Amino acid sequence: MTHPSEEIFCEKSEELFGKVIVMGITGSIAAVECFATIRELIRRGAEVIPVMTKEAQKLVAPDALYFASGNQPITDLTGLTEHVTLMGDEGYADMLLIYPATANTISKIANGIDDTPVTSMATVAIGAGVPVAIAPAMHQAMFDNPAVMENMDKLRCWGISFIGPRLDGVRAKVATSEEVVESVCAILSDSPLADKKVLIIGGRSEEPIDSMRMITNRSSGMMAVSLAKAAFERGADTELWMGGCSVPLPGYIMTRRFRTVKDLEDMLGCIDHDIVIVPAALADFTPATKADGKISSDGGFDLRLDPVKKMLPLIRKRCGTVIGFKAESGIGRDELIAKARGRLKEYGLTAVVANDVCTAGSDSSSVILVTEDGEEEIEGTKSQISEAILDSLFGDL
Repeated sequence: MTHPSEEIFCEKSEELFGKVIVMGITGSIAAVECFATIRELIRRGAEVIPVMTKEAQKLVAPDALYFASGNQPITDLTGLTEHVTLMGDEGYADMLLIYPATANTISKIANGIDDTPVTSMATVAIGAGVPVAIAPAMHQAMFDNPAVMENMDKLRCWGISFIGPRLDGVRAKVATSEEVVESVCAILSDSPLADKKVLIIGGRSEEPIDSMRMITNRSSGMMAVSLAKAAFERGADTELWMGGCSVPLPGYIMTRRFRTVKDLEDMLGCIDHDIVIVPAALADFTPATKADGKISSDGGFDLRLDPVKKMLPLIRKRCGTVIGFKAESGIGRDELIAKARGRLKEYGLTAVVANDVCTAGSDSSSVILVTEDGEEEIEGTKSQISEAILDSLFGDL
């Protein structure tokens, strides 16, 4: 008989196909969030084995976790030595994810205390070199306790990764399911992008006419966010610089904002990245002067536009690997490729992604990836296109 978890296996991707993730669940009320996270990991191809403390069992039912994961939760260690079988030198687990982790569990692990199934898993995993990630969840006063902070620092020194938490001044909330899943992908990634510093510059510039009006465009920022997530999943040290946008920004990726092209120019001195990708839709012109307040709508007015500096050549001076985007309208494929190749040579870029402006703001698109060696047509959602661009350009660095 097929278990319900098999119905969603690899539903979204195969990024975690073949990976076995042990999820240690401890006695935080945030344990109720683990169901969704387990299911998302399965949708990426992972097998998830839940391990529960007695306190966790007071908050979530083992049977419910069996339904979510397809594996009976480990609630006690038995003569089968589950902690060694999974986490030992010859164990078959690829990672221990403790989600959520209380201050009590974090401090026990840091001090070698081994008195629950979860802490036993951690003791063996750390000794055997199995990757361990911890997602803390507690009141912020507990999180700010010097002993807890010191224990977390100790664990970081041992190579343990921390995911979140989200601080709101009262609580140190457990990381979102999205952040946890993306972080697991990053930790387990064997991509050549792992540990590379990658900057994505996206969104639209907004050039003010007066205090109310501006010159801008229809770019949503979706491609930039998709690229940033794809780079993060591959283990890259990812940063996102975003202009105006109409899509949510991932809170787990370091983000800086700009409004005008001049704002962006002022930020370029901070570029020290290995790779810069620029899907941003930047203005070619800006008003020569900005009016104070709101220009009256009772009559017409003259608007003089001055050209702005091209950012790609300035970015190229700061980074050796730069990917630009070239959007055109009303031209054929050959002419689009010719324009992209001209941009490639003029600015000394690694690649140019060419597309028609009619896809701006839409969920899906069709682009042509132009490099010195040739062209590649890519179609799909913005997420699929982002994955394909990174795989094509950096799959075998």
